[in-house]
Amino acid sequence: MRASLIALLVVLAPAPLAARSTPSPHATYPEDPRWTFEKSDIPVDPDFRFGKLANGMRYIIRHNATPKGTAVVRMDVAVGSLDESDSEQGYAHFLEHMAFNGSKRVPEGEMVKLLERDGLAFGADTNASTSFDQTVYKLNLPRNDPALLDTALMLMRETASNLTISQGAVDRERGVVLSEMRDRNTWAFRNAVDSTHFFYPRARYGNRFAIGTRETLDAATSASLRAFYKREYVPAHVTLVVVGDFDPAAVEAGIIRHFNGWAPAPAEEQPDAGPVDPKDKNRTEIYIDPALSERVTVLRNGRYLDRPDSVAERQQNLLRSVGYAIVNRRLQRLARSAQPPFRGAGFGTGDVFETGRATRLIVDTVDGKWKAGLEAAAREYRRALAHGFTAGEVAEQLAELRAAITAAANSAQTRSNAALAASAMALVDDGLVPSTPASVLQRFEAFAPHVTPQAVLAALKREALPLNQPLIRFQGRAAPVGGKEALRTAWQEAMRGTIARETAASTAKFAYTSFGTPGTVASDTREPELGIREVRFANGVMLNIKHTAIEKDTVRISLAIDGGDMLDTKADPLASEMAPYLDEGGLGQHSRDDLDSILAGHTLNLNFSRGQAAFRSGARTTPTDLELQLDLMTALITDPGYRKEGEVQYRQSVNNYFARLRSTPASALRADLGAIISDNDPRFSLQPAEAYRQLTYAKLRKDIGGRLAHGAIEVGIVGDVDEDRAIALVAKTLGALPPREPAFRSYDSQPPRTFTNNRSPRVIRHTGAADQALLQIVWPTRDDSDPVAALTLEMLERIMRVELIDEVREALGKAYSPSASSSLSRHWKGYGLFSVNASIDVADVDATRAAIRKVVTGLNTAPVSEDIFQRARQPLLEALQNALKSNGGWLSLTGRAQTEAERITRFEKARERLLALTPADVEVMARRYLTPGGGLEVLVLPEGVPVPE
Repeated sequence: MRASLIALLVVLAPAPLAARSTPSPHATYPEDPRWTFEKSDIPVDPDFRFGKLANGMRYIIRHNATPKGTAVVRMDVAVGSLDESDSEQGYAHFLEHMAFNGSKRVPEGEMVKLLERDGLAFGADTNASTSFDQTVYKLNLPRNDPALLDTALMLMRETASNLTISQGAVDRERGVVLSEMRDRNTWAFRNAVDSTHFFYPRARYGNRFAIGTRETLDAATSASLRAFYKREYVPAHVTLVVVGDFDPAAVEAGIIRHFNGWAPAPAEEQPDAGPVDPKDKNRTEIYIDPALSERVTVLRNGRYLDRPDSVAERQQNLLRSVGYAIVNRRLQRLARSAQPPFRGAGFGTGDVFETGRATRLIVDTVDGKWKAGLEAAAREYRRALAHGFTAGEVAEQLAELRAAITAAANSAQTRSNAALAASAMALVDDGLVPSTPASVLQRFEAFAPHVTPQAVLAALKREALPLNQPLIRFQGRAAPVGGKEALRTAWQEAMRGTIARETAASTAKFAYTSFGTPGTVASDTREPELGIREVRFANGVMLNIKHTAIEKDTVRISLAIDGGDMLDTKADPLASEMAPYLDEGGLGQHSRDDLDSILAGHTLNLNFSRGQAAFRSGARTTPTDLELQLDLMTALITDPGYRKEGEVQYRQSVNNYFARLRSTPASALRADLGAIISDNDPRFSLQPAEAYRQLTYAKLRKDIGGRLAHGAIEVGIVGDVDEDRAIALVAKTLGALPPREPAFRSYDSQPPRTFTNNRSPRVIRHTGAADQALLQIVWPTRDDSDPVAALTLEMLERIMRVELIDEVREALGKAYSPSASSSLSRHWKGYGLFSVNASIDVADVDATRAAIRKVVTGLNTAPVSEDIFQRARQPLLEALQNALKSNGGWLSLTGRAQTEAERITRFEKARERLLALTPADVEVMARRYLTPGGGLEVLVLPEGVPVPE
């Protein structure tokens, strides 16, 4: 029912090499061993252009017009934390930060500003990441302006070898890097580090997490960072990827112009990530943290299998993947039962870089139930290896793969820039040849008859390491009774005894294909501004359709039903709480697990969520599966299963949530902020844990059943869709239901949502690291009924972000990612929030508070500069320009085109209104709502730390 990720990587039966594009004088020729497709029988997609400069730098270019008039640029530097010496730990990541801090052609502090002026928002469009073995710089270009492309290539060239790395910039950025280190120091990160050290005690990568150490970061200097930079940032380590709506020849000329003069330099081989010892066995560890849910991991390591990408290798990979998927499907079925032995479990094998491989069985359990969970998971693992798989199980997985591969082939011509860039990066980083989706499908169909239960089992056994005398690691909130010996004994017992074969499951037919007499159309009009077709059926159901050519063979659907959070009252504040778990209860005729088997081979989604004043469901499907998707959505509304297993899933999540409620500053703030702002209004306040644990499907049915049966419905359909067919399909599903309410309710009878008059500072406590604090200041604003006021507040938010980054991150070096947010309610009259927050060191509370006050005071006393105004506005203008270049953008307007028609008008006028705004308008808005002393300050501190004066 859900597409398998592995499907996108499967390229099967042999085929001749495809014709390549005509190489330029600088292009790589077939004998060049650095491109893996030159030695592979997998045909490379001929629309990619591959090149290599004389200095050793490589590049990949592809023209693509989805979204039209945009592009992405990626610079992959084969340098990561593995390349660091002991005294250089954290340097690769530190250099990534320094890339935004000045170069020969860009003055210090101007790189981000330059990009913002060109419409690239910091973080969203301008970003970078560092891992163990690579650093990737990313730019998303909002338009195909040759000048903007030239700027992007210039900045990548500057990053490649021309960074200035001044001592002053190093000293300032050190605080930002240390802030990121502090923010990352969570229970999850500490657990990951400990797990790595246990399973790979001698491996280099276990001591090379990208963030580094406090000691090495404190010792970093301009000279030491520059030495690392000069040694590692060399042409042979760099590959540039440009995908977008540009002429490839022009892009190639730009790359040559900027990078051809970069002098070649020796390229050091990256150190091995290991060693990984295949003989390591029979060790056990117990790791305790109050925030950790219970998990047992059973693992064996083995030697690395060097398997270059080829048709034969991908055939084997397909067979193995089907085997692992079947085992995990069996484990999922157990986890979804009414009395599950575990919350979840997984079995698989993966490479440990290029130094080893590991097979592991992971079992997540309710606290204290690890033994029963381990036994149940081990039984399924043993059953698979002893008896293999049924023909039905193999057929189900093949159907899933076929659906995903077929959908990819059908939509190949409208793949996004980001997806194609990711394909190019997979070639660079993992040696995976980018082949055409059509050839993937052709080879899949040719090889599918050979995917038998016997072949699948044999392939899995060839790769998976036997879990004999394994490494066993327990993590949780309390040590298991009996300690390490009990863990080892439990595993040994689980591996004994006979195992019965898996019984073939009977697959029923989908029971929901008729909902009564198809509805009749009461009205059919065309919205004049965007051409959205608006249909109303006789039963009151509203349908909005927009055909687009953005994604071939793809249809997106949104469904809104009156209700949502507005059903929560002061007397019953949790009325809609369980609604997001409605789909986990399946349907009346089919369990959620049965649905996955019955509907295998189709591109469908089953989900349910709640928002303000509406319940929602959404899906991404194909024109072929549109009818079945509408059947599925209608069935969930008319006959939800309310099965016990869904309640179990909900309670498990509740228990886990409350167990780690205050484990980080952010989670503690989320828990308490609603109550603080609302003066403990129960509708917006976290209730006692027991109140959530006592919720049942019976209560949910009582609380939302009336809305499901009678509430107004509005459907949006966008994409590669035949409008008349879509109308007919909705007529026979949602349109065939009994009459619905004709409009979404106003809920004016609900008591208003208010903001507390008590503006005294509040302190919340968390149980995380002792140096972590979070400062948030919140102001009440207004609702979103005035489009100009809403847009002005959005501009104020973006200006605040720019100034906070300049003042708190760059100037003070106190916070990694200070932010601002404006949220205006559509449904609560007069209600809105504007907030700023910064995750900081406990010692920096006063300095950060003063910096925020300085920014707020400045916004109240004078208009911002034209430059700051442009840096904030230009990315918003570009976002508006590109909003309807994606089906997601279209759906945001189409989904509620009849009941929220004014949003279309707002969108149409937004650019004009935005261009009419001035810095003085923003100043007026700041004075109206963001008075320096008028906000509510909430400070999150570790338990036991004194509150700063």
